[in-house]
Amino acid sequence: MTKADIVNEIAKNTGIDKTVVLTTVEAFMDAVKDSLEKEENVYLRGFGSFIVKKRAQKTARNISKNTTIIIPEHNIPAFKPAKTFTIAVKK
Repeated sequence: MTKADIVNEIAKNTGIDKTVVLTTVEAFMDAVKDSLEKEENVYLRGFGSFIVKKRAQKTARNISKNTTIIIPEHNIPAFKPAKTFTIAVKK
């Protein structure tokens, strides 16, 4: 499902104009991105959490050059679904 599909589905179910729904969906995504950039997690009860995970520094290999490189510690975004959401998907 794409962002356009989500906008169409919400507009169809609520009767709200697609441009308003698109603006709202984009504002939601921007708010989540901004929060994660500040290393603040976003919790949506019954849906899940957008969290920031810290990856530790590690040593990796460049196979083509046969060299070792160090990947520094960094943050990555992640999504952890709520228990009710996970149960609903499993059914």
